[in-house]
Amino acid sequence: MPKRLRLTRRFPVAMTEDGYRRLKRFSREAGLDDGEALSFLFEHFDSVTDHEILTHRLRLFNAELEARKR
Repeated sequence: MPKRLRLTRRFPVAMTEDGYRRLKRFSREAGLDDGEALSFLFEHFDSVTDHEILTHRLRLFNAELEARKR
């Protein structure tokens, strides 16, 4: 039987409601719990993101960040 993924780190995170809902949906669709889904995404970050789109989205997110904090 294959070994189960061992989660060794825990850290508090603050997420937007939209981000949290998307994480929950991804986790459910992938059959993972939230921690496993985050681990998968970050372990495979380069292969699951398009660098150009990521850069563009990050610029937009940063531009809106201060307004979102209020």
